[in-house]
Amino acid sequence: MTLAPQAEISDQEREHGLHLLVLEAAFSSGTGALTSGVILTAFALHLGASNLWVGILVSAPFITQLLQLPAISLVERLRARKRIAVITSLIGRSMLLAMAATAFFTGAPALVAFLLAQYVLCGMSAFGACAWNAWIRDLAPENRLGSVFARRTTWTAGITLVAGLAAAFILENTADGSSDRSIAFAGMFVFGCLTGLMSAGVVSRIPEPVMPAPSGRISLLELLRAPLADLNFRRLLAFVVSWQVAVNLATPFFTVFIVRQLGFDVSLVMVLSAVSQLANLFALRSWGTLTDRFSNKSVLQVAAPAYILGIVAMIGASQSSNQAFTIGWLTFLHVLMGASVAGVTLASTNIALKLSPKGAATAYVATNAMAIALAAGVAPIIGGLLADFFAARKLELLLSWTSPSGTLAFPLRLSHWDFYFLLAGVLGLYAMHRISLVAEEGEIERRELVQKVVGRTWRAIRNGSSIAGLRALTELPPSLARDARVRLRLSRMRKRRSLQ
Repeated sequence: MTLAPQAEISDQEREHGLHLLVLEAAFSSGTGALTSGVILTAFALHLGASNLWVGILVSAPFITQLLQLPAISLVERLRARKRIAVITSLIGRSMLLAMAATAFFTGAPALVAFLLAQYVLCGMSAFGACAWNAWIRDLAPENRLGSVFARRTTWTAGITLVAGLAAAFILENTADGSSDRSIAFAGMFVFGCLTGLMSAGVVSRIPEPVMPAPSGRISLLELLRAPLADLNFRRLLAFVVSWQVAVNLATPFFTVFIVRQLGFDVSLVMVLSAVSQLANLFALRSWGTLTDRFSNKSVLQVAAPAYILGIVAMIGASQSSNQAFTIGWLTFLHVLMGASVAGVTLASTNIALKLSPKGAATAYVATNAMAIALAAGVAPIIGGLLADFFAARKLELLLSWTSPSGTLAFPLRLSHWDFYFLLAGVLGLYAMHRISLVAEEGEIERRELVQKVVGRTWRAIRNGSSIAGLRALTELPPSLARDARVRLRLSRMRKRRSLQ
């Protein structure tokens, strides 16, 4: 085993590497299923995290995505993608042990250690992802990428569901706030660390081709400057930023709402998360067919309001004291939101590609990803800051109908997180206004895009929400550095021609 790139890779080594690529998904998906998303937020609540702490915690996977730009420069300079991927994975996954240890402590020091470990984990993941994406793109033949990642998606989907439901069963059989619950969380994070280290071990055995010869110092910022000069694309950015703020102001706090305000156990949130994941995957291909038949804006104008309606309708869960009705209502809303966010993810990615000039799609998608990461990272922190303000407010409305046979009363009581859901609805309406200003033009190949979004859905549920697919748009395209190198070569060629 070596972490150094190989000048030549035989067909047998390449096939073995592709087999290991599928095997690695089994271990890494186990780590993600047991240490991220709903479990991560529930662990923080178990430690006594305030609303602001939760907001800062769930922003980590988004904020740290901004490290992808310096990570690309590091990969270009060191030119050792496997070494970067393995080392960052080992450092990041080791943070899970530190997070597991906090289960047996209380107070601010434990929360600070938990939060710092999560940011290190997510930061290392952002660095490693840049090296990993560029490396695997060079390893797998272009005509094999689809089948390889389809098998990875199958493994990831199955293990994520099984591990999630197993975690739900464990949490269901441990009392909230008990020492058994502490042991359960610690055990999941220790097991997640072990599977993560196994994943790094598998990655270390996958061969890495030597990178192309460096062409000089590339400027990624210059590459990303062109999309910002495009008026129509800036209008699209205004939509994605306002949309991400609307969604991530309230959605990451669903776990807090269901556990603290409604009084359900976190195991129910795990089941709802699984329901949302399934709805997301089943809906993706249907949305893809609709984007072919109609326009992406038409899909957005259906999917986005449906998602916002689902957020606002969460208020209904706090209006009933009937647990069976509340569980059914929450299940219905998670199906609705999981399916509708799939349409928003697909259609907004389509538009970002369609608005990019020929040969510049990577820069446009990368700029879109950075804008999403920034907006989605800031929104839950703002939500956490506002949480205490809304916690001390309550609004009660009483609608009544009087007839000769009697009076029917329809009380509406809004408190705490209910206000967030209304605020998200208002911001969502503004986002829909912004998308109406975007002119959709151009043509793209949709089938490959759908396959990629399907694959990323299972890898991107790490923001603490019970809704699947909210982070599927924040990864930088692996060909961004390659485009920058091409641009640099063209610039040099033009200079040489001008001097002749």
